[in-house]
Amino acid sequence: MSASVSKNEVLSLAGKKILQSKELEARGVSRMQLRRLVAEGVLERTQRGLYIAKDFPVDAHISLAEVAVRSPKAVICLLSALRFHELTTENPSDVYIMLPVGTKRPRMTNPRLEVSWSKPEMLVSGIEEHVICGVTVRITSPARTVVDCFKYRSKVGLNVAVEALHDAWRKKKATADDLWKQAALCRMGNVMRPYFESLTA
Repeated sequence: MSASVSKNEVLSLAGKKILQSKELEARGVSRMQLRRLVAEGVLERTQRGLYIAKDFPVDAHISLAEVAVRSPKAVICLLSALRFHELTTENPSDVYIMLPVGTKRPRMTNPRLEVSWSKPEMLVSGIEEHVICGVTVRITSPARTVVDCFKYRSKVGLNVAVEALHDAWRKKKATADDLWKQAALCRMGNVMRPYFESLTA
């Protein structure tokens, strides 16, 4: 092990968050030493280039954190955001993300990604930050997620969007003001109006 970092220091770091191999290498851990730490059971590789301590408390949403480590500009959205906010009983195998136009698609095969691109200014309002496995993950808010499901209804299905709206309202995850603010931003007011009025009639 390099004099700049000890095994205990690596274990301490990996016990707090998901680490990239390049972060460990920057701290003085060579690739050979990294392989040795995995073989010794000090570290566990969650996927290519990502590591955690062997006894790391794995969150059910670790796949979202893995995506955020690889692509900090990504915003978790649509079905993945619905699942995070408990607005669906489905557990999508793909992770749905939105990236600013011009951002390269992350090189990931596990988890598989369903990628949409949007103007950067559309990835500001209705975006929350949550810490998952020690990593800051950007996720659309419940209101923004519902509106995005209507906007991308050809991708997720209108029935999913309507169900998400009902659940968000029933579970008080989003207020009328929240929903209409995001609907106006995404120009979905006219599309959503009849479905929302059916809730409040």
